[in-house]
Amino acid sequence: MSETPSSSYSVNHPNSSESEQSLSTRHFNVTEPIVAKRICFYKSGDPQFNGIKMVVNSRSYKTFDALLDSLSKRVPLPFGVRNISTPRGRHSITNLEDLEDGKSYICSHQRKMKPINLEQASRKPLPWQISRPVSAHGFGHQERRITTPKKMLVFKNGDVRLRRTIVLGKKNTQTFEALLDYMSELMQYPVAKLYTTDGRKVPNLQALILCSGAVVAAGREPFKPSNYESLGYLRPAKLLGIGNRVYPKANTKSESEKSKKWNVSVLTSDVPSAGTSSKVYITLYGDCGSSGPIFLDGEKGKLFQRGNEDIFTVNTKSIGRLYKIRIGHTNAGDSPAWHCKEVQLLNLFSREQFSFPAHRWLAKDQADGEISVELPVLQQGQPILPVTVYKVHVTTGDLWNAGTEADVSISVYGERGDTGSRQLLRSQKSKKFLKGQTDIFAVEAVHLGCLYKIVIGHNGLGSGNGWFLDKVVIKDPVTDLDYTFLCHRWLDQGQDDGKIARELPVTDASTFPGRQELELKREKTWAAEKWKFQKGITLQFYNRLTHGFICLYPDGRVDALGDKKNKYGLFDVNVKRRNTRIFSSHQMPSLALALISGRVTGKSKDKACCELRVHLQPNSCAILESASYPGHTAAFNLQGKVADETTGYARLSKEFVVHVKGVFHHGAIILLNTSLCQALSLRPDGSCSGAGQQQQDSYWKVHKIGSGLCMFESVKKPRMYLKIKDDQCDGTGTGDEYCHFKIEKNLETGSVSLESVRNKGIYVGLLPDGQTKPVVNTGERNIFFYPQVIKFGREKPMGTSAARKQEKKAFRESQSQAAKAQEPVPQRPSTPPPSKDMRNPQGGDCPLPSDDEWKLSILTGNAGTEARIALWIYGDRGLTGPITLGKDNRKQLFFPRQEDEFQVKIDSIGNIYKIRIELDGLPNEQPEWNLQRVILQHLKSKKTLNFPANTWLSKNHDDREFLRELPVVKGGKPIYPIVLYHIYVHTGDLEQAETDSAVYFCIYGKRGDSGLRLLHKPGIPVTFQRGMVSLFEVEAVSLGKLQKVLLRCEASTRSQHWYCEKVIVRETENNSEYVFNCERWLPFMSQGIIHSEIELYPQEFEKNQQLKMQEANEGDWKITIVTGDFEAAGTTATVFLYAYGENKTSGPIILGAGKEQLFNPSSEDTFKVNLRDLGQLYKIRIGHDNTGNDPSWYLEEVRLERIVPPSDEEICLPIKSWLSEDKEEGDTWREVAIRNPAEEPLPLLVYEVCVYTGAKLGAETDSNVYINIIGTRGDAGKRKLHRSKNNNVKFRHGQMDIFCIRAVSLGDLEKVLISHDGAGPGSGWFLNKIVIKHKEGEDAQEVVFPCNRWLDEYQDDGKTERELTANSKYFVKENLL
Repeated sequence: MSETPSSSYSVNHPNSSESEQSLSTRHFNVTEPIVAKRICFYKSGDPQFNGIKMVVNSRSYKTFDALLDSLSKRVPLPFGVRNISTPRGRHSITNLEDLEDGKSYICSHQRKMKPINLEQASRKPLPWQISRPVSAHGFGHQERRITTPKKMLVFKNGDVRLRRTIVLGKKNTQTFEALLDYMSELMQYPVAKLYTTDGRKVPNLQALILCSGAVVAAGREPFKPSNYESLGYLRPAKLLGIGNRVYPKANTKSESEKSKKWNVSVLTSDVPSAGTSSKVYITLYGDCGSSGPIFLDGEKGKLFQRGNEDIFTVNTKSIGRLYKIRIGHTNAGDSPAWHCKEVQLLNLFSREQFSFPAHRWLAKDQADGEISVELPVLQQGQPILPVTVYKVHVTTGDLWNAGTEADVSISVYGERGDTGSRQLLRSQKSKKFLKGQTDIFAVEAVHLGCLYKIVIGHNGLGSGNGWFLDKVVIKDPVTDLDYTFLCHRWLDQGQDDGKIARELPVTDASTFPGRQELELKREKTWAAEKWKFQKGITLQFYNRLTHGFICLYPDGRVDALGDKKNKYGLFDVNVKRRNTRIFSSHQMPSLALALISGRVTGKSKDKACCELRVHLQPNSCAILESASYPGHTAAFNLQGKVADETTGYARLSKEFVVHVKGVFHHGAIILLNTSLCQALSLRPDGSCSGAGQQQQDSYWKVHKIGSGLCMFESVKKPRMYLKIKDDQCDGTGTGDEYCHFKIEKNLETGSVSLESVRNKGIYVGLLPDGQTKPVVNTGERNIFFYPQVIKFGREKPMGTSAARKQEKKAFRESQSQAAKAQEPVPQRPSTPPPSKDMRNPQGGDCPLPSDDEWKLSILTGNAGTEARIALWIYGDRGLTGPITLGKDNRKQLFFPRQEDEFQVKIDSIGNIYKIRIELDGLPNEQPEWNLQRVILQHLKSKKTLNFPANTWLSKNHDDREFLRELPVVKGGKPIYPIVLYHIYVHTGDLEQAETDSAVYFCIYGKRGDSGLRLLHKPGIPVTFQRGMVSLFEVEAVSLGKLQKVLLRCEASTRSQHWYCEKVIVRETENNSEYVFNCERWLPFMSQGIIHSEIELYPQEFEKNQQLKMQEANEGDWKITIVTGDFEAAGTTATVFLYAYGENKTSGPIILGAGKEQLFNPSSEDTFKVNLRDLGQLYKIRIGHDNTGNDPSWYLEEVRLERIVPPSDEEICLPIKSWLSEDKEEGDTWREVAIRNPAEEPLPLLVYEVCVYTGAKLGAETDSNVYINIIGTRGDAGKRKLHRSKNNNVKFRHGQMDIFCIRAVSLGDLEKVLISHDGAGPGSGWFLNKIVIKHKEGEDAQEVVFPCNRWLDEYQDDGKTERELTANSKYFVKENLL
């Protein structure tokens, strides 16, 4: 161990008493034994680090850990000081007794130590330890002492940003030299002299005591004037024993004696349109402050006209010596632009004159777009301060909806005033303040000196006015300094604290802004991700380098090569303290991950080596560090083996993606986070946003319907599910197949993607403003969600209710129907799903190719494209596609004269005969693509198929299509010709038959289909006029004999609906013609569902088709729904109908929804429904699902008329009541009896339902409860028990609630179905019994339905729905007479 001589040491004592004693005795010889150790600590591997010299004793540092914590604050290491060793690293210091007086040691954050040259480092003393001259009074002079503590602000000489507050007391003012030593340690700067803020030297303690409260600390350099007083500190009083000499200034006369009146002369230039209609203002700046904006008012319309000179007299407060002005205008009026020539000022007291030449436009549409200008005072024709163009870098946060369209303004403050409010108008980007974007603006101002704060905000205008500001960086070209202002907050009236303007101080220059920002991000990441490290959580650690999971085997071996199903890769979390955890094996609970000598292994979890600290990085990856040996981290090499000391740093991986098991178990309540502080939320109107807060609005309940298949139900709004349907993604689903999603887990990011089961390849995606939209997977992060568990579910439910069984059955039926479908379905050109089988040839080594793997080569001609390419491949047994060809960075593909290769998987589609290729998502700046050829080569057999093209996919060439079909070419000839089909579309001659909606068309033949094509004409807006014929052309590889066509009209409103009479398709090559009769409106309604497309068959099939329609229409009825005739009578909900006959019940029949322009006030909506085999009707039930913004509905009447067989009689059923939860009885259903000519109609009864909640612990529920009463004459339907007659809060512990249900007489009651939806924080429920009372005629009945069981997913058998049968011994029937 080597010694490093040193003549002086800094004393670091937490206890102030010891610190005082040390400071007072350091100048004298000590004869008593040494009880303190003087130690010098150096940084591992850093020869430029000067070393920290400290005095260590048992009183200052009680434990060795206290010393490490103190060193961590002074030695800059990534994880702080965690290891102290001798200079050569042979011995590690583990306690205070091992330290030797006068020796040197090396500090490190890990076990490995990098040596440095101690001799060279020891010759370089710390800056604040440089010797300074002793006071002229010497040690014998008795200085004035501090008797009362005094607070004082200390500035660094020339840098107002670096300042510290000290308290002068007995302990730190023993001598003036001791005080300078104390300040040197505090400022980290060699303090040799003190000055007052106006430049007078402070020679001793006596003069310091008389200072007003602020001093400037300097080294050996002279005093540097700065704006020390601009921060609000008083000028010092005259010091005792100090002359009146002041640091030299141009004028020493007191400014307070000067006049506050100025003459202001403003000259407008003599150039065209130089005058302005705006209000002009001026601001004067002096070394004592500013005047504030002064408006130069006068007679309206005569000021600031072309060539004029306008003179004003203004009053200002005392601003001191003038050094700049700012002149500008408010940009108001018809012609606000102004060309200012010159401004002249005259001080009416001193007669001092100032001239400020401008000669520039102040206009948003001229020059640099500024409407104000700063002009410095001139001396001998030169400015006393330079005019600077600051570069302002504004970074918008990377949160959803973080961008803004509002007008943003900024004010910059420095030691020489401020810039005033400036609008950030012209960015170097085409569109400003977008999510995650940094915009650069130029702000011209007289140089402000050192900057210390900014004020930034916006005006709250525009459609998206909220803004998440990350930070602002201002670059000063004069001093070449960067000033960072961190924000990381919302400027939004609906977020955070509601402020739209913030004052941001500059980041302290003594700390690195980048490191401070990194630590801030780490803190936010830990706050967002620490839920994963709670007790009882089961985790997996995925390694990006090895592409495997950490596995701990029974023999203690550890590697990072496991797959996600490896049972040895699961770890249970045990919490120790703060971020320290023990990760025990889920398979072997007594074994845990451990770090011993820097190597990962398995040990008994009771040992200290198993305690690991979790450090989360901003990318959400975790680093596992030993708690016993700081600096030792879990690391693996490229082969997945535990890293050892011989492994280089470049081949190590220490970061792990943390995956939680059981996130999507049945019944779990989760957040689908979109960022560290945002989540997917359901809005009141049913739409979804990824910019929601992580609160109850964003809670989703998981319904597991199969392996990797789930539905997501809103917790706050039960029965509203996340869905994708009709190119919309929202939360208005009802639990059908459109709400089924496949969970795709992304191991690299820890995220999941939600793929629609019904629409393969379509995902829940987010737009930049956070709105949800169905999208394809382009490799971007807009489909990534980061699940967070609020409440865990269970892997296999103990029981399922009838509703869940129906969901699974419906799902299996939809799956089987999809498997049976043989003919190809036309793909929508707007959102084609990508092929999951497309692979990147640069993705790494691949095994031997399978029978369905092909190489795809695409040669681009003279013009490339940045668009995605969609490809369909047709064979004689089916088709594959669309396959989306593109990467994360699309600019790497389809360059001019470049051949791009891909590896694709083509299922068994038989012999390939054609492809269809289409530009998708075409950017405006690349409107064309020249395609030369496409080649497909089978990887196993090397069979090659050629598709010569030499064509344009463009708006500007040929027939202006973005789509081409190419046949296979053999022997120089195509196997099938390319045919031009002529399409004649006949619009009917009915009133309002025309439309300007988009119409799509697809032709089906023996050889596949043409794909769905938009019917359009080059450069001409297409409208289908009433009674007219529209001609279009579709080019495709010959389809053979045509079989059918598909016609689709995308009309968003009823006024855009279209009546198509027929479509004629002609093929000129073989002189054939096909007629497809339509004769109906598009979109149209069938069985209560609106359809926007229809399949049409040629006339030769028409007879059979009509016969089928005639058979299908037997039993059809016309239903007319009449809504009330006042403004609020309509509904936004979906309406259902049940019809009851003597033979069976029909329902539910979905009639439609208010959002489809149905059930409007004063409207009659007519529907055709099939009630075949029901027998004689005796009642109907009509109601709605209470969805949408305004679901309340006033129903006037329902009319029924039989169509087949025809009937002359129309059944009128008056309703005349509200169907609403918040009006009248609070019921959304009504039952009406139908009069039978032979019998009296059944009576409408009121059933009084008494529900008894049990008295067990936790028996109450907050869920929505539903009941269906079943009797000998049918059922009452599923009714929500909404409003209790006797209690404000329903279903409490041991409580009885009474509800009323109106229904047509059910006869003798036999059973009830009772259930709840599991919503709310307390969803489980213990039901004791149900008693139903009603009166029919003179008879009264009281029927008891015992239960005495739980309706809870986690209690009893797990069911939330039960069927209760009437108990005969409780059945009472009595005659009231």
